[in-house]
Amino acid sequence: MGSTYGSAFRITTWGESHGPALGVVIDGCPAGLEVNEELIQYDLDRRRVGQSRVTSPRNERDKVQILSGVFEGRTTGTPISLITYNKDSDSTKYDIIRDMYRPGHADYTYSMKYGIRDHRGGGRSSARETWGRVASAAIARLLLRQSGIDVYAHTLRIGDIVAQTFDRDEIDQNMVRAADPDAAEAMVAAIDRIKLESDSLGGIVEVRADNVPPGLGEPTAYKLDALLGQAMLSIPATKGIEIGSGFAAVGMRGSQHNDAFVLDEQGRVRTRTNNHGGTLGGISSGEQIVVRVAIKPTSSISQDQDTVDEKGNVRKILVEGRHDPCVVPRAVPVVEAMMILVLADLLLLNRMSRAAWEMP
Repeated sequence: MGSTYGSAFRITTWGESHGPALGVVIDGCPAGLEVNEELIQYDLDRRRVGQSRVTSPRNERDKVQILSGVFEGRTTGTPISLITYNKDSDSTKYDIIRDMYRPGHADYTYSMKYGIRDHRGGGRSSARETWGRVASAAIARLLLRQSGIDVYAHTLRIGDIVAQTFDRDEIDQNMVRAADPDAAEAMVAAIDRIKLESDSLGGIVEVRADNVPPGLGEPTAYKLDALLGQAMLSIPATKGIEIGSGFAAVGMRGSQHNDAFVLDEQGRVRTRTNNHGGTLGGISSGEQIVVRVAIKPTSSISQDQDTVDEKGNVRKILVEGRHDPCVVPRAVPVVEAMMILVLADLLLLNRMSRAAWEMP
């Protein structure tokens, strides 16, 4: 329940943070895509822990193994199964707090829902679950490339530091994956300071999709906006999402917010501005899709906090272990992955929406 995403391109993730392995099963991937473990590993390396001093020092290589659905370097059209084995889990720090509810975590809510929970690193609620999303999106990205669609994300904000410029080539050149090198330097310094205070920071990840054709999205319940909202808010630590002008739209007049339609040099319908963020009526307009996701400060901090235990006793808790002082840099490839998965799913669904489908 609740571990499956998509309709035509459907993924199901499985595994826990401190279990033996994590994995994903992909169903509905068309045959003939050229796939290998190296291609998938590239995106996984951007998500993994231990990649810099601003991430958790847990040393997981996140090495992917393809179990099925790929033969002689090509997808076969059958379910694709991917797995990685946890190599550096350490549950000892959790044993002493196993009966206490960690502030900001899902311990209490999981207990209330299931009557049982895996206390080791949050179990299924851990962000390690996102391994399967990023792995499957590496394959889904190939579908988008066939249609010329390009998806990329970057860190827009950490704490009170906001990127002021955008250079895509800078994103993977710094530890926080910001497109503004000056802001990136300040963000790293801010994370270094917060680590010394045994505290954490949140931020905003922005993801963009270029060359998305008009017409992607389903009416009413499965609007592009709705699917993006569900996808992004399903990522651990997310607390908000906006598309296009987002919340700033409430301070604008209709005459300011409406994007005038124009014809480009090729005679295609475009909009002069992009306050709508690439989606109108829940269907892509052909303009750049722009989504921003709010990421909360990491809940696991090495400070005394008030809590209660499973027997109702008031307690003090100190969460030790290896945690990210800011999860935003590692959230960048995850946010990117969820945009890719939504668009790949809708791209395949659109092939069934007309008797004779041709990409606009």
